[in-house]
Amino acid sequence: MGIFGIIGNERTKVAQSVYYGLYALQHRGQESCGIVVNDDGVFSSHKNTGLVDDVFSHGALDALGEGTMAIGHVRYGTLGTKGKTNAEPIVVNHVKGRLAIATAGRISNASELRHELELQGMIFHTASDAEVVSYLIIKERLTAPTIEDAVVRAMAHLEGGYCMLLMSPRKLIALRDKRGMHPLCYGQRENGEYVIAGESCALDSVGATFIRELEPGEVLVFSEDGIKSIKEHCGTAAESLCVFEYVYTSRPDSVVSGCSVHEARQRAGALLAKAHPVEADVVVGVPDSGLDAAIGYSRESGIPYGIGLIKNKYIGRTFIAPGQDVREDKVKIKLNPISHTVKGKRVVLVDDSIVRGTTCARLIKLLKNAGAVEVHLRSSAPPFLNPCYYGTDIDSKDALIACNHSIEEIRKITGADSLGYLRLEDVTKLGETGSCKGYCTACFDGRYPTEIPKVFKNKFDSKISDNNN
Repeated sequence: MGIFGIIGNERTKVAQSVYYGLYALQHRGQESCGIVVNDDGVFSSHKNTGLVDDVFSHGALDALGEGTMAIGHVRYGTLGTKGKTNAEPIVVNHVKGRLAIATAGRISNASELRHELELQGMIFHTASDAEVVSYLIIKERLTAPTIEDAVVRAMAHLEGGYCMLLMSPRKLIALRDKRGMHPLCYGQRENGEYVIAGESCALDSVGATFIRELEPGEVLVFSEDGIKSIKEHCGTAAESLCVFEYVYTSRPDSVVSGCSVHEARQRAGALLAKAHPVEADVVVGVPDSGLDAAIGYSRESGIPYGIGLIKNKYIGRTFIAPGQDVREDKVKIKLNPISHTVKGKRVVLVDDSIVRGTTCARLIKLLKNAGAVEVHLRSSAPPFLNPCYYGTDIDSKDALIACNHSIEEIRKITGADSLGYLRLEDVTKLGETGSCKGYCTACFDGRYPTEIPKVFKNKFDSKISDNNN
């Protein structure tokens, strides 16, 4: 999921800027999107299922009018939460005003919090974390002197990996969870407007100059009085940036924790070449998130890099498509081989990760049908062995091919002539040129930075090893 916000002192067509920001973040969510504009306390909103360009026609953007601030959201449609009802941002009215909220990531204890709130008489209309958080904030706002105080108090009840943007009639508030699992940064445009985004590439899309990332646990309050930083939750937990941001999630032109994603992926490819060398004629990357790793593998190994697969640019990311049937259908029309690159050659195929095995098996078959004599599969991530509770839609080990098969079995299932994964000890080296002090690698090693949510622990007790921190 991706979030984007903007605030200035003059009334402008802020929805248009948010539109461009969301467009830059489209890779983080393709199921639904929405924008809420604040014009002197009057909120106007539009959201629906679909891509940004489909949901926001010129008429829809014009209908949002002008304002001094706005927030937007692109949603990654997890299983069971699809549809317009769960689209964000959500807007709620309460006794002390109005509140709009957009979330990214996942509140891992949302089910428990929802149950507690329901027992107190709260009625929920969506399956989203945003509604749970909004009720917590409203509850705290009854006694808190300011909206930001209510937000800080509510954060004490939240677990998981999340970033949020909240908009009251007079303030725009950005916050990041205490472990800093997902990135959130802000910058400023020449006209003085401040822009907050889930990735730095979205700042570039609206001509904003990057200022800095929010610290883990930090709350930033933007208002006509300037910017106020609240660090009550900073330093209360070890930093645990989701390493999958470098492997797959973030765009390569983004900078996360001071490290270029593009460079991190090339580093992954180089480490992969050292760990799993092979005699071959060409290195091919799986578009788009496997391309940088393929370049890194090529440079380290000395094997020429070639463009062996062409991506249909009108098909979204298959990993975040909800439902296995949908993913398989998209893979069929998403990629096509270039026979001139691979015919008669030994090919090293580099993908960002092997999660379900859906894509790899089909691509290897395509490459061999196009004339490749050998295909050696390389993954720039370790085996994906554990469910994620912090924003990735892997809720069961049953969906993970590495949980049910050995590396040799996966090699045979995919049709590869050899198979190699990035070593677990190398995965935390990807962002070594940045400032991150620690990573969440639970999807690879099962070492969760938080307690496993009860709703999942009960479900997977027989499958999940009890080795979380």
